Amino acid sequence: MLLVGDSITQQWGSPLDKGVLNAAWMKAFPSAKTINIGIGGDKAQNVLWRLDHGGVDGLKPRAIVLMIGNNNMFFTPETGVAAVAQGVKACLANLREKFPEAEVVVAKILPCHAPKVRFYEDILLTNAEIDKLKLDADPKVKVLDLTKDFLNADGTIKQPLFTPDNIHLSLAGYEVYAQKLAPLLKPALGR
Repeated sequence: MLLVGDSITQQWGSPLDKGVLNAAWMKAFPSAKTINIGIGGDKAQNVLWRLDHGGVDGLKPRAIVLMIGNNNMFFTPETGVAAVAQGVKACLANLREKFPEAEVVVAKILPCHAPKVRFYEDILLTNAEIDKLKLDADPKVKVLDLTKDFLNADGTIKQPLFTPDNIHLSLAGYEVYAQKLAPLLKPALGR
């Protein structure tokens, strides 16, 4: 399994890091051989660079989880949200080209902050743009939208699922994420 993204992906941990956050991954996927190339602060363009400059050389994942775009929100006043959605699409296309046999789950950008905050609103708009791209028209691609799982009925974030910065996930947040990933990934992993 290959995990690709920013700090939210990075904080899943790795086989070398038996930290608290990795507990949710290990519970859901106890025997999955996992490589995590998530790096805090990354935007879609950073992922693309890493994919094309040796970051995945020699790997043969059966399944890939891609979550990217949160850090691109800092630049949406200049670029717009459609550009972020295109960045997600470009990352997916790159992964599909490199790993045509792998099943890919594209996790849409998680909500963060609060309603009426530009960052929050731009994430919702970007996720709507991602829907328009019909990424899951490819039979090897599934799109996972966790928005409803991480928001209360009034649109505020479910605080117990986040750390105090209202962006990164708590262990409870990773447990929800893992529960939603499991049925999408287990068929590809043969479990």
